[in-house]
Parts: sequence; structure tokens; C-alpha cells
Amino acid sequence: MVVQKQESVKLPPLENGDRLTRDEFERRYQAMPSVKKAELIEGKVYMPSPVRAAKHGRPHAQIITWLGFYCVATPGTDLIDNGTTRIDLDNEPQPDALLRIDNVGTSYISDDDYVEGAPELIVEIAASSASYDLHEKLNVYRRNGVQEYIVWQTFDKKLNWFKLRGQEYVTLEPDADGAIKSEVFPGLWLAADALIEGNLAEVLAVLQKGLNTTEHTAFINQLSQQK
Repeated sequence: MVVQKQESVKLPPLENGDRLTRDEFERRYQAMPSVKKAELIEGKVYMPSPVRAAKHGRPHAQIITWLGFYCVATPGTDLIDNGTTRIDLDNEPQPDALLRIDNVGTSYISDDDYVEGAPELIVEIAASSASYDLHEKLNVYRRNGVQEYIVWQTFDKKLNWFKLRGQEYVTLEPDADGAIKSEVFPGLWLAADALIEGNLAEVLAVLQKGLNTTEHTAFINQLSQQK
């Protein structure tokens, strides 16, 4: 008996600007392990430029540190760094950071280890207001019910924290002490000006004040009862 060798199907490479279905996007992305970040936004492929230290890498690390401290202090929450998220059939972003409520939240981890649905909080590091993070992505997150969305514009030295009210995003403003406070995650406080200036010690000190509140304790108790 002659056994014919079956030829593997060679997929076209993933290219910036491609128009693809989500399934085809995933097939091509998985076939290119050298590519570290690619996103599907409104059916269009976006492949960001290499990450620069001061404008993206360092701010990204600072955001992860801030959210990481909160996550450790808040059992029942789940922090994911740069995780591909199947948010709907035309959109598969790879947010710089996301914070979700585990088990009883608005997203879950699929059998093949992707985030499915809309996480409660997404954070993106953007160069400026011209970035698609503040346009196409913002509309995708709003439409799919992401409750809070933070965009840090590192070139412009500006941070926006959006909260979904009804069908629109409104901007959360700092309180009299300069802290922006999450409405979804009690105790998640951010000293935005200190973050922008690189004063991570101050950022974590303000966060600790939020973690010491009765609202944060009540949130932990609530999550523990919903497991």
C-alpha cells in the first residue's frame, strides 16, 4: 500500500490592515508565534510597532504594578496582562491590562484559555489622542459593555478614566485629594497626576488608602459569598 504524504495548508501571513473574520484572524495569528501582539478591531487587523521604553514599556509596567497590588488585596478579582480577548465576532483586542471579576463577572476564561466577553475594566497605553485606543477601540468597548476604560496618553501626559453610564462613556474626575476612584472595584484609587509623573510610591500610597476603606472590605466579603 502506498501512503500519500498529506501536505499541510500554508496560511497567508497576518498583515496590518487585513480584513478578516475572527476565526481566520486566530488561525493566522497562531501560525505566527514570532508575532507578539496583533488585534482585530471592527474586522481589521492592527499590528502595533515595537514597544518603546519610555512611551509604553515603563508605563505598562507601572499600570500592572498598581493593578497587581489591588488584585492581591482583593480575592475574587483576576488581573491579565496583554491577554487576547474575544469580545465579539468582529473584535479580538489584546488589551495592555484588564481586571475582571472571576466566576460571577461579565467575562470568563474559555476552554482554550482566552478571555471571552467584556471584562469589567480595561487599560490601554496610547501615545496620543490620535490613537485608535480613543476612537475605534473606545467604541468597541462601549458597545460591548466594558464598564470602565482607562486610556493613558503618554506623549500628551494625560489619563482618561471612562465609566459606562447607560450607553455612553463619561469621564471620572479626581476628587478633592486628586484621586480617581473606580465605581466597579471599590478601593481601586488612582493618583493620576503622580502616575503620569512616574511617582509610583505615591500611586501605591493612595491605593493603600482605598484598600483600607470599609467599602473595599465589603466588596471582598461580597465576592467571597458569590463563589
